[in-house]
Amino acid sequence: MSGADLGPRDPAGYAAGGDPGMGGGAAPPLDANEIAMQRETVLRQILDPAARLRLNNVRMVRPEVAASLENQLITLAAQGRLGAQITDDQLKQMLMSMRQPKRDFKFSRR
Repeated sequence: MSGADLGPRDPAGYAAGGDPGMGGGAAPPLDANEIAMQRETVLRQILDPAARLRLNNVRMVRPEVAASLENQLITLAAQGRLGAQITDDQLKQMLMSMRQPKRDFKFSRR
């Protein structure tokens, strides 16, 4: 299940006996713009302004890291595991925990 499923839905994605993602239920399938708008709305609710600015800066430099972090935040919000808005310091900690360890290379000269 992707981070785009924000509303209360059938966990398997089956709406009224249809296949998941096929729009067999009452709700029509969402296009990319609607999904992006829903994601932005949720992120606006769960991030304070400084954290949103940092996430936008990360998105410019490393879009894959920003997308992964957004998915993680939206999942946490959907599960109700976020008590208050995420601050900039909390977002920094999340980014640090996602960071890949730096690789050191040593060259020996003979």
